Amino acid sequence: MMRHYDRRTALKTIATAPLAWQVGQRSLAGANPATPLPVAAVVTEYHENSHADVIVGKILEGFRQDGGPGPALKLAALYVDQFTKRDLSRDLARKHGFPIVPTIAEAITLGTNQVQVAGVISIGEHGTYPFTPDTRQHQYPRRRFFDEITATFRKHNKIVPVFNDKHLAYNWTDAKHMYDTAASMKIPFMAGSSLPVAWRLPAMELPVGTEIEEALGIGYGGLESYGFHALETLQSVTERRRGGETGVRAVQVIRKDKIAKSQQAGRWSETLLQAALAATGAKVEPGKLPMALEKSAALYLVDYRDGLKGTVAMVNGIGSQFGIALKLRGVAKPFVNWFWLEDRKPYGHFAELVKAIETMIHTGKAVYPVERTLLTTGILDRVMHSAFQDGKRLETPELAIQYQPTNWRFANRGGINPPPLP
Repeated sequence: MMRHYDRRTALKTIATAPLAWQVGQRSLAGANPATPLPVAAVVTEYHENSHADVIVGKILEGFRQDGGPGPALKLAALYVDQFTKRDLSRDLARKHGFPIVPTIAEAITLGTNQVQVAGVISIGEHGTYPFTPDTRQHQYPRRRFFDEITATFRKHNKIVPVFNDKHLAYNWTDAKHMYDTAASMKIPFMAGSSLPVAWRLPAMELPVGTEIEEALGIGYGGLESYGFHALETLQSVTERRRGGETGVRAVQVIRKDKIAKSQQAGRWSETLLQAALAATGAKVEPGKLPMALEKSAALYLVDYRDGLKGTVAMVNGIGSQFGIALKLRGVAKPFVNWFWLEDRKPYGHFAELVKAIETMIHTGKAVYPVERTLLTTGILDRVMHSAFQDGKRLETPELAIQYQPTNWRFANRGGINPPPLP
C-alpha cells in the first residue's frame, strides 16, 4: 500500500540517500574501473552554468566538478558554435589539453579520415539564435548539429552513440527527421534533460503496469524552455502505466478564465493540482486556486490515445518547482513525486544525466527510450502552436508513438550523488 506523502518527513529522510552514493563511489573506485572512452562534444555556447558547463564540465572535472570521481569518459575534442565574452572553453582547453576544433566533423575525426571517438554529446542550448516569428519557438541548431554528426558517420562508414540534450528540435518535422535517421542508421540515440533522473521526493517509482485514471504535472517558467521539463517529468512517469505508451491524440493550451471552466467541466482535477503543489511546498488557500491560476498560469491539456487525461500546469506566480500527482485506480490518495533539483553549482542532477550518457557510450545501448523525448518534443511543438492560435485544440495523429519504459535509476534510487542538503 502506498503511504500518504509528507513533504517535511521526506526532506528529513532524504539524508539516507548517501548510502546509494557510497555504493556508486565504491564501484567507481574499484580495482578494475572502466577505461575512459573518448567523446566529442558539440555545443552552442560554453559559459558558467551553461548546459555545456554542467555536462561536459563533469567529464573534465568530476561529477561534483571538484576534481573528484567522474565518468569513465574523456573529452577528445570540442566544437563551440558561438564564442562570447563569458566563454570558458578556451581556458578549459588549455587546462585539460583538449582541442577546440572549427567543425563538427573534425571533433569526431580529430582531423583524420576516420571516426576517432566512442560517442558524441550534442548540446544545443543557450546562445543567440532566432525565434520563429509566430509561435516564438527558439530555433536552436539541434537538427543542424545532428545532421553534421550523422554526415560524418556516413562519410567514414562508422557510427557511435549520440546524446542530444533536452528536446530533439524546436519543431516536429526536424525531430521526426532526427529520430528516423538514427533508426535507419542504427545509431544508439538518447535524448532529454536531467529532470527524469533528478531526486524524487518521496523516493518512489511508479510500478510498471499501474492503472492511472488521471495524471497532472506542474512546472514554471517559459512555455517552451521549461514547459519541456514539465512535460518530460510527467511523461517519464505516465509511460509506466498499464499497457505502456501508445501516444497522444490531441493537445490544447488554456489560459485565464478557460482554466476554471475546464476544471468545472471535469477536464482536470483541482485535488491533483493541490496535491502536486503541496508536495513541492507551494500553498494555495482552498477556493482561491482558480483565481490564482487565472493571473499568469497556462495549462497544457494532453489527451492520450488510450484515454488517459494528462495535464501540465505551468503555475507561474504560484510555485517554482516540478512535480506530478496521479490518480491511481483503487487508491484514495494521489501518488506524488517532487522532482527535486540542486539549484546551485555543480547542479548534481546533471551528474545523473552524465552517468546515463556514460553507460550508453560504454554499452552501445540507450538506457531509456528516445521515443519518450520524441513524443514530448511533439507535444511541446503542438503546445506552442495551440498557444499561438489562442488555445485551439490540435489533433495529433502524428504522435501515435508507442514504446515501453525501462527501469533506469534516478538520483536517490541507485544514483551516484550525495543529496545536496545545506
